[in-house]
Amino acid sequence: MAMKKITNFLLAQEFLSSVGGKDAVTLAKICEKKNRPVTDEEIEKHLKVKITEIRTALNRLHYRGIAVYQKKRNNKTGWYSYTWEIKTKRIAELILEQQLEAIAKLDKRIEYEATYVFFTCKKKCSTVPFEIATEYQFRCPECGTTMNTIDNKKNLKEIKKQKETLESELEELKKMTI
Repeated sequence: MAMKKITNFLLAQEFLSSVGGKDAVTLAKICEKKNRPVTDEEIEKHLKVKITEIRTALNRLHYRGIAVYQKKRNNKTGWYSYTWEIKTKRIAELILEQQLEAIAKLDKRIEYEATYVFFTCKKKCSTVPFEIATEYQFRCPECGTTMNTIDNKKNLKEIKKQKETLESELEELKKMTI
């Protein structure tokens, strides 16, 4: 089975968009498809956007180590030409870092949800742990109605499901960094 290209992962697309802007995903796909360093002019032919926008996206990606370039000077004109390459392994590494942080946050949240008893009012204005509920004498701090305990097992299950999803994506990305 052929390995899935990193730009096909939704997570990678979201990451590239957040780092390089709206054209970064398409730009990365073009470079990945060519499988060789390409000039910004070549990318412009496929993307149909201004060269300045392409260069801006490439520079944003370069700042994070995703796009790398080689510079060559034309002896006749004195102008420099740049050939760009997208480092898919670097994309995977950066996303891995992000995923590990997110999983650590979810672990803390799971521990928090499992450790405390939570209270809310009938309107569900806010959910507070037992200690805070006692400070407000089991009255909602927003609407003033009586607060009752809530069963947070459903919430806990949802957080665990999110963690499992992140962990499965993490395994796929680890394969790409090897």
